[in-house]
Amino acid sequence: MELLLDPTGTAENTQDDTLSPRPVSLRGLTIGLLDNTKPNSTMLLENIVAELREHYGAGESRLYTKDYFGTPVKKELLDQIVAECDVVITAVGDCGSCSAATVADGILFERAGIPTVAITSDSFLMSGRAMASVQGFPGFDFHAVQHPMASLSAPEVRERALVAVPEVVRILGLEG
Repeated sequence: MELLLDPTGTAENTQDDTLSPRPVSLRGLTIGLLDNTKPNSTMLLENIVAELREHYGAGESRLYTKDYFGTPVKKELLDQIVAECDVVITAVGDCGSCSAATVADGILFERAGIPTVAITSDSFLMSGRAMASVQGFPGFDFHAVQHPMASLSAPEVRERALVAVPEVVRILGLEG
């Protein structure tokens, strides 16, 4: 009998496609915002969480910043966020590598038991989907805002956030 090896190194995670338990509501939950350092990420995340507080009763939010947009979140920061937050939103993937890393971050949080919404831009949707497949989670659901993000004014970022909120709510399983 021949033994076949998967050269991608992802075979052990191929069956790991479950989502973390979804919250019943956001009322009082701590929302972690993971900024990947791309322009307008913080503003987008803060606009989204403001809407979640006003319309869904979300509790406090905590803003975290990655060292580099093109790599997944470091384990120390991931562990801190998992210990301090109930839900995570991470943004914004608006290039190939940062979209892939944003989706990888979302999958890391989901596997750590934290419901997560990863946000990329629509021009890099395929990079996000490719990363989800490589991570053994091809069905990972994330939101793609209209591209571009980096060059937007504050009112334009707010418009993107308002469009994103219903998708954030849907991905968190809070429809209705």
